[in-house]
Amino acid sequence: MQEELPGGYDRGPYHPSAGAAPIGADAVLAGLDPEQRAVATALHGPVCVLAGAGTGKTRAITHRIAYGVRSGVFQPQQVLAVTFTARAAGEMRGRLRQLGAEGVQARTFHSAALRQLQYFWPRAVGGEVPRLLERKVQLVAEAAGRSGLRVQRTELRDLTAEIEWAKVTQIVPDDYPAAVVKTGRDAPRDPAEIAKVYATYEQTKRDRGVIDFEDVLLLTAAILEDRPEIAERVRAQYRHFTVDEYQDVSPLQQRLLDQWTQGGASLCVVGDASQTIYSFTGATPDYLLNFRTRHPEATVVKLVRDYRSTPQVVHLANGLLAKARGQAAQHRLELVSQREAGPEPVYVEYADEPTEAESTAHRIKDLLGKGVRASEIAVLFRTNGQSEVYEQALADLGVAYQLKGAERFFERPEVRDAVMLLRGAARAGSDPLTAGAPDLAGQTRAVLASRGFTPEPPAGSGTVRERWESLAALVRLAEEFEAARTLAGEGTDLAAYVTELDARAAAQHAPAVEGVTLASLHAAKGLEWDAVFLVGLTEGTLPIIYAKTDEQIEEERRLLYVGATRARVHLSLSWALSRSPGGRASRKPTRFLDGLRPGSNAPGPRTRGGQGGVEFGADRPAARKARGPVKCRVCDRTLIEAVERKLRRCETCPSSMDEALFERLRGWRAEQARKQGAPAYVVFTDATLMAIAEDVPKTERELAVISGVGAMKLDKYGADVLSLCSGEEPVDALIEPEDAIEPPADDTPEDVPGEFDESA
Repeated sequence: MQEELPGGYDRGPYHPSAGAAPIGADAVLAGLDPEQRAVATALHGPVCVLAGAGTGKTRAITHRIAYGVRSGVFQPQQVLAVTFTARAAGEMRGRLRQLGAEGVQARTFHSAALRQLQYFWPRAVGGEVPRLLERKVQLVAEAAGRSGLRVQRTELRDLTAEIEWAKVTQIVPDDYPAAVVKTGRDAPRDPAEIAKVYATYEQTKRDRGVIDFEDVLLLTAAILEDRPEIAERVRAQYRHFTVDEYQDVSPLQQRLLDQWTQGGASLCVVGDASQTIYSFTGATPDYLLNFRTRHPEATVVKLVRDYRSTPQVVHLANGLLAKARGQAAQHRLELVSQREAGPEPVYVEYADEPTEAESTAHRIKDLLGKGVRASEIAVLFRTNGQSEVYEQALADLGVAYQLKGAERFFERPEVRDAVMLLRGAARAGSDPLTAGAPDLAGQTRAVLASRGFTPEPPAGSGTVRERWESLAALVRLAEEFEAARTLAGEGTDLAAYVTELDARAAAQHAPAVEGVTLASLHAAKGLEWDAVFLVGLTEGTLPIIYAKTDEQIEEERRLLYVGATRARVHLSLSWALSRSPGGRASRKPTRFLDGLRPGSNAPGPRTRGGQGGVEFGADRPAARKARGPVKCRVCDRTLIEAVERKLRRCETCPSSMDEALFERLRGWRAEQARKQGAPAYVVFTDATLMAIAEDVPKTERELAVISGVGAMKLDKYGADVLSLCSGEEPVDALIEPEDAIEPPADDTPEDVPGEFDESA
């Protein structure tokens, strides 16, 4: 089990004994760090939690809900927490139950909307709710046929994804072509054709009386907008909303959320713009980044203490974002690791992809030999088409693995179909498809050409590109198989190659319960492992070749950041200079590692980590730093130099500093630095101590306005400093909270029925 660290860990809520809920509201706050506590106690008004990877965001918001319930501010049945996956909602329910907050609703957006739609449809529209269409692909195929378009089976998923994107971004069929141009979206085929299929699909649904998952959100929002009495009923039921992963909200989900929260309901959102990696589905970080604009009175809390990863991993993650651009980059959080030091990340360059995969597999086996569990190791790649070579390398060493978010390579429909075609060509012997092909790889290309394989990849992303990647992997295997047999002095043909493919498929179909995880970077979001291998980090793969715009490139950078922050201790980053053994070494490592990997251009100054804290809204009587020009308190001259601005006087103007207090503060600072094993300036700089000794604050409010005393330092050192200023001995402000105990991770109770349950 992962060790519990001071300040809490993202996977484990506080509970003093297994299965027991804390007694009293204050017990819910035990073990939280200062910023997490600030989240938990911010029960009124809009609250925005900017939470970096591994900083305990789920812990913070579940403790906030539990503290609100147990202090009597929240009624459990009036709380609705929404997130994006059933797994995350189940985990949240389990934590809330452990914290004594039974009765709180924790659901996905679609689940919450569906319950309301089912409850209110009879009185709002009449009759039963239309049947929910669980799979769109068949209806999209029919709509394409009715539109006069011939669409390959592999294109249907891409067409379906385009329709989903249009609906969640609230684009109607007639506006779709213009929207593609405006957003720079790489449509899978002619936008006018897609618009026609989209319109036919919508009409077909209406004709048959069915709705899809996007309609659930759309219809629920429309009912709340059109029927004030129903909207008031919902708003009377739910008075407190929490939205997790707010950077992934779509315009349609925000529209529904706006309806839910009208009329004064309190709203708490949590997210991290640096983990926005699903914009292609319609997700946008704009609502998170502009939350303070929409809600000027909001309290903003930043969580930057990383309890997941070692300082070495955190430094690399911070470095990945140091050169980021765009609005999301302007709001990036600089993480501060709370763990003990670990090994430095490893950067490895290989001659070719098979060597990269084989070496990675051997390094994984070494970790297994050192006691790291297979389930705590992951290999992460940009596209699912990269998985086969790692599946094979692990299978060759007898290392069990599990593929997450995709089918095993030899189970993919296009691969099964391709192997069947190759087997047929091998049996035919003189198949016209392979006539004239000079070698095994050429024969393989010729056979696969009948299924649409081309030497160059198709434009764009999606299913068509993934299918091409799978077929290209079979061609590469043919090249490698022929080269190996030639080196051994053995001949080869299609029949021998098909036998090899069958053997590989059989080896990789072995059951794996405790296995190394193979996953795409997208599928790894929300997960973590002790050891992470980030592989295939070359230009054209990451960033992917079809990422053209600045924002698309930045999303690729964020994707690598998400991958790096999945690692707790061991992190490896690797790339291959060529695709196949003996190939031309023309590839370059990803630009995102420039300044980080050995031999690349020099990095900027090493950062010491960011600062968490709390910013209160415009109507809060909090001590906020003054903005704009700073005047000398003595001569009223505008101050420019940083030290002068901190002291609020010119260096040449007379000082009112209490020399004795300054010396006491310096002595106290030295002791704090010794206890922490850190330089003295990490506690407070000399200039800050001088400013304190000149102002001699008597209250936290007076101390907070001094430059250099942020919310985190105020919470950590405020009591000591104020004691020294009053002439008293300081209290010990460095007592760490007690370690919390981690509950079972699979405690996922069923939903608690609410007013809008079907049985109500």
